[in-house]
Amino acid sequence: MSGLKLFQMTNSGVTEVAPRLAEVEADVQHLVEAHMETLLGVRFLASEYSTGPVHGGRIDSLGVDENGAPTVVEYKRGVDAGVVSQGLFYLSWLMDHQAEFEHLVRDRLGTTAASQVLWSGPRLICIAGDFTRYDVHAVREHRRSIDLVRYRLFGSDMLGLETVASVSGGAQVVRRTRQQAVAQAAADVQGASMVELANAVDEALLGLGDGVNRVERKQYRAYQRLRNFACVCPPQRSKLLVYLKVKPADVDLVPGFTRDMTGLGHHGTGNVEVQLRTSRDVERAQDLFRASYAAA
Repeated sequence: MSGLKLFQMTNSGVTEVAPRLAEVEADVQHLVEAHMETLLGVRFLASEYSTGPVHGGRIDSLGVDENGAPTVVEYKRGVDAGVVSQGLFYLSWLMDHQAEFEHLVRDRLGTTAASQVLWSGPRLICIAGDFTRYDVHAVREHRRSIDLVRYRLFGSDMLGLETVASVSGGAQVVRRTRQQAVAQAAADVQGASMVELANAVDEALLGLGDGVNRVERKQYRAYQRLRNFACVCPPQRSKLLVYLKVKPADVDLVPGFTRDMTGLGHHGTGNVEVQLRTSRDVERAQDLFRASYAAA
């Protein structure tokens, strides 16, 4: 994987674990499908899904991500220049067969999941041994949400995934400009201060690294790499709620600032709630933001 070296530590020293590709493409597909939600944040729906006699193809894997986005996953054992084009071909088919997809979601995941499908941001995830520079350039020219993920196997029981390129399509949110915030301030000073606070959180989360995408749902805004690492709810009168994917046991919970949400219902994903009221709170939350980003 692009510069990554893995070493096994023993009492006598360290030994490098050589990376390798799968023997056949199906090995990668079966491994990912068996653990898709953990690896990609995508709930598995179907394997080798037929697109019918007219279209004449089979989608490697179909799923729906944690924000409700329909997701096509395509696999290649090594390097294949056609993986992106093939995936986009299937993504186009999916957009023309929305009712069929929602029926599949309803059958596999239930009525509630089907009602929450987000057609504004369908995703394509390509998992391959490697990608060409032409692949990387191509995804940046498309108006779709596409993730290129390089895999490697290490030893007999370790899998590595590395995001090579990630772009967001229709689900991307346009950030409010400072001029818009100032305009709102003239009408509602308290509301404008919350908008500025939301903008500060937005900048902090986007600034954590390359390949951070934003997805907007009615109830929250999600920040994701392959998986969500933060969900920001619409500003309340005096605070902004952010949900992070960190283990509550690893956090020094502070009443009025952080809360364990395990087993408690809320919008978005994540088991730790962070309550932000001022710009100082955003600074206090930076380490938690980074920990959640690293875990994703």
